[in-house]
Amino acid sequence: MSENLFPSWPDVAAQLIEVAAGRTPADTVIRGGQWVNVHTREVLPDHDIAIKCGRIAYVGTDASYCCGPETEVIEAKGRFMIPGLCDAHMHIESGMLTPAEFARAVIPHGTTTMFTDPHEIANVMGLEGVRLMHDEALMQPVNIYTQMPSCAPSASGLETTGFEITPDDVAEAMAWPGIIGLGEMMNFPGVANADPKMLAEIAAAQRANKTVGGHYASPNLGPDFAAYVAGGPADDHEGTSEADAIARTRQGMRAMMRLGSAWYDVESQITAVTEKGLDNRSFILCTDDCHSGTLVNDGHMNRVVRHAITCGCDPLAALQMATINTATHFGLERELGSLTPGRRADVILTSDLSELPIELVMARGQIVADSGSINVDCPHLDWPDHARGTIHLGHTLQARDFEIRAPDGANTVTANVIGVVENQAPTKALKAELPVVDGLAEGAGDVCQIALVERHRGTGGVTNAFVSGFGYTGNMAMASTVAHDSHHMIVVGTDRAQMALAANRLAEVGGGITIFRDGAELALVELPIAGLMSDQPAIEVAAKAQKIVEAMEACGCNLNNAYMQHSLLALVVIPEIRISDLSLVDVTQFKKIPVIEGFK
Repeated sequence: MSENLFPSWPDVAAQLIEVAAGRTPADTVIRGGQWVNVHTREVLPDHDIAIKCGRIAYVGTDASYCCGPETEVIEAKGRFMIPGLCDAHMHIESGMLTPAEFARAVIPHGTTTMFTDPHEIANVMGLEGVRLMHDEALMQPVNIYTQMPSCAPSASGLETTGFEITPDDVAEAMAWPGIIGLGEMMNFPGVANADPKMLAEIAAAQRANKTVGGHYASPNLGPDFAAYVAGGPADDHEGTSEADAIARTRQGMRAMMRLGSAWYDVESQITAVTEKGLDNRSFILCTDDCHSGTLVNDGHMNRVVRHAITCGCDPLAALQMATINTATHFGLERELGSLTPGRRADVILTSDLSELPIELVMARGQIVADSGSINVDCPHLDWPDHARGTIHLGHTLQARDFEIRAPDGANTVTANVIGVVENQAPTKALKAELPVVDGLAEGAGDVCQIALVERHRGTGGVTNAFVSGFGYTGNMAMASTVAHDSHHMIVVGTDRAQMALAANRLAEVGGGITIFRDGAELALVELPIAGLMSDQPAIEVAAKAQKIVEAMEACGCNLNNAYMQHSLLALVVIPEIRISDLSLVDVTQFKKIPVIEGFK
């Protein structure tokens, strides 16, 4: 049943009342479970749940009076009955999957609600891309709400995107049925400086009574942070420390603590609850970015809840952070997030609240997964042809396109270098003394080359710089058309000829990720939809993504989830230093900087 066909509470209120009063039989009764009540943080044994029209009509100690000859009875057998899990902030495109395939991947893990920000495709296809994601999301058997992207480009003047999102686009999208709010407001300097465009987008969302998502990626908790909060963002997921979490919640924001494929920010912030004793209702769990390998092998929001519990959080508090807290934040407390009358019957049966095995999943009153296997269709949108032809390089690239010419007479140069930090989104701004060979600055040691290749308009532009931290050895290159958020093409390599081979290969297949070494392709993930997503099942994409991981390791890289680090090196709103199609960018000062600062 699609979202736009799912009955609203007013449509079925009379039927829910009739079931609760015992005058009409329920469609389904879950019998003999332990009711996890996230409103009161209680576990109540020997309870039943009666369901009608996909919604909960009754929860109590005996629903036998709600049963009729046609009522389906599900025996909980003493297992815990918990609400379906909610992901408060995420990007479907980061899974390299369409909304349909992402839903198929996470439903067996107990995720029944997602709040998604498709700003990746917005940078490639503009408002049309957002609408396509929104429309496929509404077709799914679980709840996928869309946040209208706010920042494309993420930082005006520092990058060039395929399309630009405007306040008029935001105002138009606010009327779409699945739009829940404004996506993360990444241009935090713009908000703090009262940029008219940013404030117009926030105003459009607030006039529509929608939630404004935040993204304050700065350690500065002084006047800039105060100005950002005054600008209207209601939550933030960029915190990395206890102080960040406390500062946000004290100012009335929700602190969204993320555990993605490469971002491990729960452990460092949850002490605000577990040790400082802050009210956990101001805290929310999310994933932000999960690639297909994590989804297939490790889980989704169940993984985040388990991790929070491992970090010392009470299991019931952790569940609140992944259910009712999220629903309340988005104004949906009367619709989902708890197992109480009127809400959507999104129910998980599990035998252990700490380990959280997902044994049965129900969404909107329908069993959608059982014992880890999905048993419901996830319909696909018919994506238009032009969504599959978004890689435009302008010309076939050569090794010379990746040269970094040194000043005349230089024997060595002092270069600004992007320093990758394992398991964190921020980078370090480093400097390195690098050799000059035949007039070209060359990488040395752990420093190799990085390039951003323009791929939206076919300009032929290539920005070249240096990066360290991957540990690559030999003659290799890795290229990806997933390059948050502008989504040009990022190429990292130790050899310019391999960099050209990798870039041209992605143009040939319509986008994706590839690794070359010594002229041979070691691994490839095709991502033909906008150069960001595959429409293949998650298990197949995950298998190809694993080949990428293995190829990176074969080339000397042992970073955890290094691909995610690779894909974020162009995100010019997260400190300290990034690459764009225009130049290197110092994100602590939001200004362009040269690759070569000096020479000898």
